[in-house]
Amino acid sequence: MQDAPDSELGADLQRLERLTRWLDDAFVIPGTGFRFGLDPIFGLLPGVGDTATAAMTAYMILIARKHKAPLRLQASFAWNLLLDWLVGAIPLVGDLFDFGFKANRRNLDLLRRWLAGRRAG
Repeated sequence: MQDAPDSELGADLQRLERLTRWLDDAFVIPGTGFRFGLDPIFGLLPGVGDTATAAMTAYMILIARKHKAPLRLQASFAWNLLLDWLVGAIPLVGDLFDFGFKANRRNLDLLRRWLAGRRAG
């Protein structure tokens, strides 16, 4: 199987950036600079909110796999997703955790670092 062309990688990164922005960074608390997204808001819906956002985060793993990211990197993505999902499911504590953990931003940053290293090497 061939590597995905650079244009396809660019389009995938743009989609992941939009997803990350919406889930982790879309809103700012005025006067604080503190950013949050839909992830903690959806997390307020017991049982379904955290699972719905975990499914969206799993999309990042699929994109990483598509671009032949190493299994170790994919495992890091999965760990961030699992931690966000498990802790996020705990009432109140999980809701507060969701505001600060930002699994999607972590995963996107990991992916970008890996891609930069791949291009440099």
